[in-house]
Amino acid sequence: MCLGVSACLLGHPVRYDGGHKHDRYVTDILGAYVEYVPVCPEVECGLGIPRESMHLEGDPENPRLITTRTRRDVTDQMLGWARQKLEELKKKNLCGFLFKSNSPSSGMERVKIFDHKGMPQKKGVGLFAGLFMKTFPHLPVEEEGRLHDEVLRENFVERIFHRKRWDDHIRGGKDLGRLVAFHTDHKLLYMAHSPKHHRELGKLVAEGKSMPLETLYERYEQIMSEALKLKATVNKNTNVLFHLMGYFKKELSPSEKEELREIIEAYHRGLYPLIVPITLINHYIRKYDQPYLKRQVYLNPHPLELKLRNHA
Repeated sequence: MCLGVSACLLGHPVRYDGGHKHDRYVTDILGAYVEYVPVCPEVECGLGIPRESMHLEGDPENPRLITTRTRRDVTDQMLGWARQKLEELKKKNLCGFLFKSNSPSSGMERVKIFDHKGMPQKKGVGLFAGLFMKTFPHLPVEEEGRLHDEVLRENFVERIFHRKRWDDHIRGGKDLGRLVAFHTDHKLLYMAHSPKHHRELGKLVAEGKSMPLETLYERYEQIMSEALKLKATVNKNTNVLFHLMGYFKKELSPSEKEELREIIEAYHRGLYPLIVPITLINHYIRKYDQPYLKRQVYLNPHPLELKLRNHA
């Protein structure tokens, strides 16, 4: 699985002062599961190391990239390189991109833009990051600083693993029957992120025969991407957990039902992490041989070793 990344986060000495911003989570933990494609816009567009610092100026919708001491405008140089780079990246089958926060080239949001009075406002997007997100609107993107938030970290990692499964599905050939199977496997995952989008996807697949296959796939990708951008909250997870419990109403003994209900409610109150009810449900799936639930990606959306569901 290939993931684009700002090169400085891997420890590459590419910053304006010859330094880096090595992030151990990026390299040592997430790096065990992805193949990184490092990008440094400033160096790759020809600005060198070391180099003069830069910032964004002007209109937040169309900012200029200006060197801070000599006042050199390098906007066109950056954008010309970026357009070529994005064509290269289209061939990499990226499953997402991890950007360096606050960077005038790579910041995903809230980058400082200076007005005509020299006053900064955190309203900008880095020039390369902005073009990347327009070129790949459905790819998961995140900044390294936001990965310190447990919920945002889980959401990003879940999305990149989902993207890998989607890309594998596409490479296997577009087919209505295969799409129905893909959707079946991911139903509860979508429900945990957005019940509204979950219903829309179900309706779309049910009506799949009535539209061209390309239209169906384009619409499905759009809706599923919108769904996964929304965080899976405790309330939404609780709803899915009780939905899962309903599949065992004939198999579980009264004491097993009570135990599972108590654990789900304890999770809802913040007493247990999500991994606790998920582990018990997976136990019952194996014990009572539930073939439909064995397929549900929601129960195992990413490697257990990442421990993303272990926080209360």
